[in-house]
Amino acid sequence: MFSKGNLAVPCWLWRSMRKLFLLLSVLLSHAAHLEGKKDNQFIWKPGPWGRCTGDCGPGGVQSRALWCFHVEGWTSPTSNCDENHRPPKERSCFRVCDWHSDLFQWEVSDWHRCVLVPASAGQAPPRTAECVTAQHGLQDRTVRCVQKLNRTRVVNEICEHFAPQPPAEQACLVPCPRDCIVSEFSPWSECSEGCEKQLQHRTRAAIAPPLYGGSQCPNLTESRACDTPISCPLGEEEYTFSLKVGPWSKCRLPHLKEINLSGRAVLDFSSDSKERVTFRHQSYKPHHLSRPWDLGIGYQTRQVWCTRSDGKNAMLSLCVQDSFPLTVQSCIMPKDCETTEWSSWSPCSKTCRSGSLSPGFRSRRRNVKHVAIGGGKECPELLEKEACIVEELLQPCPRYAWRTSEWKECQVSLLLKQQDPHWHVTGPVCGGGIQTRDVYCAQSTPVSTAQKAKEVSRPVKKTSCLGPAPSASQLCNLPCSTDCVVSSWSAWGLCVHESCRDPQGRKGFRLRRRHVLMESTGPAGHCPHLVESVPCEDPMCYRWLVSEGICIPDHGKCGLGHRILKAVCQNDRGEDVSGSLCPASPPPERMACEIPCRMDCVLSEWTEWSSCSQSCSNKNSDGKQTRSRTILALAGEGGKPCPPNQALQEYRSCNDHSCMQLYWETLPWGPCSEDTLVTALNATIGWTGEATCGVGIQTRRVFCVKNHVGQVMAKRCPDSTRPETVRPCLLPCKKDCIVTAFSEWTPCPRSCQPGNATVKQSRYRIIIQEAANGGQECPDTLFEERECEDISLCPIYRWKPQKWSPCILVPESVRQAIMGTSEACGKGVQTRAVSCVSDDNQSAEMMECLKQTNGMPPLVQECTVPCRDDCTFTVWSKFTPCSTNCETTRSRRRQLTGKSRKKEKCQDSDLYPLIETELCPCDVFISQPYGNWSDCILPEGRRESQRGYRVQGDSKECGKGLRFRAIACSDKNGRPVDPSHCSSSGYIQEECVIPCPFDCKLSDWSSWGSCSSSCGIGVRIRSKWLKEKPYNGGRPCPRLDLKNQAQVHEAVPCYSECNQYSWVVEHWSPCKIHNELRSLRCGGGTQSRKIRCVNAADSEGGAVDNSLCSQDEIPPETQSCSLLCPSECVMSEWGSWSKCPQSCDPHSTQRRTRHLLRPSLNSRTCAEDSQVRPCLLNENCFQFQYNLTEWSTCQLSENATCGRGVRTRLLSCVRSDGKPVGVDQCEQRNLEKPQRMSIHCLVECAVNCQLSGWTAWTECSKTCGHGGQMSRARFVIMPTQGEGRPCPTELTQQKTCPVTPCYSWVLGNWSACKLEGGDCGEGVQIRSLSCMVHNGSSSQSAVSVDAALCGEMPFQDSILKQPCSVPCPGDCHLMEWSEWSTCELTCINGRSFETMGRQSRSRAFIVQSFENQDSCPQQVLETRPCTGGKCYHYTWKASLWNNNERTVWCQRSDGINVTGGCAPQARPAAIRQCNPACKKPFSYCTQGGVCGCEKGYREIMRSNGFLDYCMKVPGSEEKKADVKNLAGKNRPVNSKIHDIFKGWSLQPLDPDGRVKIWVYGVSGGGFLIMIFLVFTSYLLCKKPKPHQSTPPQQKPLTLAYDGDLDM
Repeated sequence: MFSKGNLAVPCWLWRSMRKLFLLLSVLLSHAAHLEGKKDNQFIWKPGPWGRCTGDCGPGGVQSRALWCFHVEGWTSPTSNCDENHRPPKERSCFRVCDWHSDLFQWEVSDWHRCVLVPASAGQAPPRTAECVTAQHGLQDRTVRCVQKLNRTRVVNEICEHFAPQPPAEQACLVPCPRDCIVSEFSPWSECSEGCEKQLQHRTRAAIAPPLYGGSQCPNLTESRACDTPISCPLGEEEYTFSLKVGPWSKCRLPHLKEINLSGRAVLDFSSDSKERVTFRHQSYKPHHLSRPWDLGIGYQTRQVWCTRSDGKNAMLSLCVQDSFPLTVQSCIMPKDCETTEWSSWSPCSKTCRSGSLSPGFRSRRRNVKHVAIGGGKECPELLEKEACIVEELLQPCPRYAWRTSEWKECQVSLLLKQQDPHWHVTGPVCGGGIQTRDVYCAQSTPVSTAQKAKEVSRPVKKTSCLGPAPSASQLCNLPCSTDCVVSSWSAWGLCVHESCRDPQGRKGFRLRRRHVLMESTGPAGHCPHLVESVPCEDPMCYRWLVSEGICIPDHGKCGLGHRILKAVCQNDRGEDVSGSLCPASPPPERMACEIPCRMDCVLSEWTEWSSCSQSCSNKNSDGKQTRSRTILALAGEGGKPCPPNQALQEYRSCNDHSCMQLYWETLPWGPCSEDTLVTALNATIGWTGEATCGVGIQTRRVFCVKNHVGQVMAKRCPDSTRPETVRPCLLPCKKDCIVTAFSEWTPCPRSCQPGNATVKQSRYRIIIQEAANGGQECPDTLFEERECEDISLCPIYRWKPQKWSPCILVPESVRQAIMGTSEACGKGVQTRAVSCVSDDNQSAEMMECLKQTNGMPPLVQECTVPCRDDCTFTVWSKFTPCSTNCETTRSRRRQLTGKSRKKEKCQDSDLYPLIETELCPCDVFISQPYGNWSDCILPEGRRESQRGYRVQGDSKECGKGLRFRAIACSDKNGRPVDPSHCSSSGYIQEECVIPCPFDCKLSDWSSWGSCSSSCGIGVRIRSKWLKEKPYNGGRPCPRLDLKNQAQVHEAVPCYSECNQYSWVVEHWSPCKIHNELRSLRCGGGTQSRKIRCVNAADSEGGAVDNSLCSQDEIPPETQSCSLLCPSECVMSEWGSWSKCPQSCDPHSTQRRTRHLLRPSLNSRTCAEDSQVRPCLLNENCFQFQYNLTEWSTCQLSENATCGRGVRTRLLSCVRSDGKPVGVDQCEQRNLEKPQRMSIHCLVECAVNCQLSGWTAWTECSKTCGHGGQMSRARFVIMPTQGEGRPCPTELTQQKTCPVTPCYSWVLGNWSACKLEGGDCGEGVQIRSLSCMVHNGSSSQSAVSVDAALCGEMPFQDSILKQPCSVPCPGDCHLMEWSEWSTCELTCINGRSFETMGRQSRSRAFIVQSFENQDSCPQQVLETRPCTGGKCYHYTWKASLWNNNERTVWCQRSDGINVTGGCAPQARPAAIRQCNPACKKPFSYCTQGGVCGCEKGYREIMRSNGFLDYCMKVPGSEEKKADVKNLAGKNRPVNSKIHDIFKGWSLQPLDPDGRVKIWVYGVSGGGFLIMIFLVFTSYLLCKKPKPHQSTPPQQKPLTLAYDGDLDM
């Protein structure tokens, strides 16, 4: 049990918990509420769209960034935003590329009308009255970006890529509102002399319509009653009476109540009854045609009454005439055009999604069931179109791109034939040519799909591809083959074993070599053999080379001694090797020699062995070498004597091998073929067959050739120099032929085809890659054709009219009731059924015939049943035959029948002619040339395709052709006829000549010049000169080469061996002593030797012309010498100078030495044994450097005329003193060689302009008549390149069309209003439709011809008949149209506001009786645009004041007085009034606008200038000419005087009209001067005769003058 205190704790706790729980629940609900609002707190915000990337066209993609933002502005993770409302990050777009500028453009409309700028808030719109000249306005126009091809709209961003958007709005001026402008009134019409009441009227015409909100035209008519002096006595007025005809009522069928059993009709004129009853009656039968044209024939009535000239009705008997108008007639019940229901909508023309370029369209049709009859409602539109966009549900449109096949093989012959039309293949050609490829349009596939799809996409129509097509032809180059350039042969080597590693036998070979100076190029380039050999005996691969030292005496200073010998073992290439390789033992180390003693004879050392006299041995001679030594000093007494001369020379044989050289000859390498061993190796290595196609082998034949003999056994040539016969090669990949899939079959026509024409469909495919290297061959069929199946022939539909029904008259009961006659005659209607049938007479829908014809033949026509009183005739006879004479006529006749022959009225031949005559047709035609001669047109040739390049077969560009001139043919009456009547072709033609282009002609190549260098590489030049200049658009000449003075020149490299021609010297002869004392045999003398120039390449070593050897290096043939006497000291020959350093430093020296051979007797010192000299540049020391020439011209192969060639530069070695030396001099010094001695170059190919064939002649620009032109065009396939023949300027030709006559239906003028018996009222006007011929020129008028020439007549009755009315006397009616006003432009301040003006005309109404004026029609205004308008301005004009009144009118600038046009606010006052008004007695308002007094009264003025009162002037009645009071009475005169002085600066009159005081003073002064002048002239002219007196006339003259002044 708990106590009470304990119970209190849980209660308190419970209350606290409950409060806490409530607080938590509130917080949780708030949190949930916030969570619920999370969507509203975080929103997506996209960034701007980025650039459009991807492929050109509609396949581009645009992206943008997306952020998630809190509503307070801070960014948040994207997870907080609702994914369902996430905007797209990417969208497709149209990527604009540069070539799109040819496809899209801005299209702007004309500026729309200028409208007033709407007033902004708080501003009142400008009032018309405040407008002075114009108000500010705005005009806009439509600016849109469109596709040029079909004018469909695209997004503006595309065009903005190329050009800024043109402005769509501009400020403009709206002229002030202008009221309607009308002319002055005409004079009043005249009144007749009768006594009855009459009206006269006057009218005016509208000149300009109201513009820009101006007021409408005022009344154009004014009427007033005539002033009749005497009114007619009652009842005796004179009136005229007219029979007035009312309009025909609507056509209606007779009601039942109009026909009773006895045949009498009770008329009911109510036309609103919808009841249609078919009834039978003896004279009115129901005439219902077979459906679908169910024609109801009813009747219509009209009222006829008599009207009086004052507009009132009178008794009919007052108007009765001989022939009473018809009041009832038959008619066709009107029937509206009936159509079928609309067909369902066609599918949308847009079947795929293509970006934002344009919407698609869909259409629906309905057909005509019944045409409108009897004035029913015409047919509505039968075709309805609307735009449709269902982009979201569509697949993306396929995109198309240009594709190309691989380039076909290069055709050089095409260019060669352009240069020389008579060129024919004589050998391999190379150099520049033309190659072509196929360009086609195909659907572009995504990259991922394209890699999987092996099949090449099929070609489609070229119009599907946008942008420029890739080029289909280009210049190409066939590499030319050039052979190697090789050096001359080296000297023959020593006799060596075939293989020094394995020496066998005593037979060996001597070799000589040459090396490649320039490698061969091209596939057929060939290198000659580089090694030749000759057999020899005792071959040695290694031999000892011994060098001797100086002779050292064994005892003392002279006598016997020895030389130290130094032996080195060398191989056949002159390299030092180990002595063990030399076969023999080394030579002894010393050798005996002898030093001459004092009195001994002294001899020189042996010279070097001379060069061999022959390079090989033949049957007649062997090669020889010699060496010699000379006597330096004679022997003394007791000394050792000198040897005989024979002992001074030694001979040995050399080059004893045969002259028949042997060498290995090779044939070209064979094709690369598979080798089983290598193929297995390929497989093991794992080469893939795609990147490279493996390694194969190439073989060639090698055989041994003996010079001048031919092939010999292989073992005779050294095997070590045998060229290789097998080499590895890269196997060429097999290339299968690749063709596209067949294009889709060209569509067969969906619509039917006329006639029996067979329609074919075709498809084609294109070779993309030709087969090569054994790949799969191309298919034979590239084009397929087949006949279209299920082609329906168009049925020819025609109208088939039935016979006309009998003439149906008004029902007899109706006729009798209305006209009171029962004779069944008069005008009626007849009907016929017309059905649409096909060729085989099967009935068809009416719509088929309506499509193929101009309209429908009439279903109803008027007819006449002759009455008893009518004249009746037979049918017209046939026309009489025509004779051949053109002047004859033909006629036809008819006769009266029955009672008509006796009726007098029927005898009137003017009304009822019985004979008709017309001129006979004439076959005489006159031709007349028309238009200019056409261009000279050559005969068409056939076109053929030559190896992928489209050339003209026999089509010529020049030569004989024809030119044409059209003729206009007319008959003898001058009517144009078809030109085939005058000439079969419609042309006269004559021969013409297009001069052939003559190309620039150059001479043949000159012979090659000599090599520019006799040592090393030089150039040889050959040239061409101008023979004939080009004309008539032939190939231009190359520019003159001023340096060589030739039109074209070529430089080719040449090589001359520096030692090819060298001087050969023989040994010096013994020294011949000059001393005359024969006893002495020593001292100074001379010695000589023989020299000759030899060709090193000549095996015989024969001498050649000395000029071939260098003249600078010619050795001396004689020299001075000395023979020393026995007592003299003898020194040896000087040794060679030591070498200078390469830098030629002048501080360094060179030395040479000699040694003592024999001492002198007297122990005198001998001459020096050594010499030293400094190394001086260009004296005894030389530096060497490579010399490079400029690049040569681009050198082509002999067979090429253009294309790729080689430019070379020449490398020679030059000594520092400028002397050219052999290149080996530079090579020995290891100088740095230039890297490139030849580079590739391009000689631009001269390509003649290549043109397509002529297109077919276009249709004539006019279907008939003069001025039609036909044209044809050709296009440039390949433009001129280089110095090719330029493109002709004439790429289009025009020819005038034959002048065919123009036949057209021409509507005649409306006839006068026919009332059919009445005098006035409602009638009908008709006009004719006639066939006219003209020649299309405005000068010739049209002439009527036979209707058959115009073809089918348009079946439209409504254009040939219209209602009209003739006003009765007393009727209010409209006048005829006024003349068109002159063309006027809207102008502001005299400047034109528009290009097109406007002119107006109007119809005013005439009131003839006041009683009828309420029934007057509205006046009519008509305005039309016009050209050649003028600016007119309108000004107010005013007459002179008269009694404070004047006339004010508006005048146009051309002098026409008008109403309207002048600004109302600028109108001058027409009445003048004083303010305050003149109310004083005897006062009036003067012209100055102030109050004055009448004549005889003087003004008494107040201080403020106003009139106080008028005071009478005493005695004013007697004065007649009081100048002061002139203003008193004669006010009109005064106003004229005021007008005279109006423009003066000094005004002679006061504002109230009085003459000012200064005028009196001036008048008096003038009078005195005049008297003085008269008196002076009198004194001067007076003669000195006493009897002469003053003439009596003088005083009267003066008085007259005085009186004049007083006036």
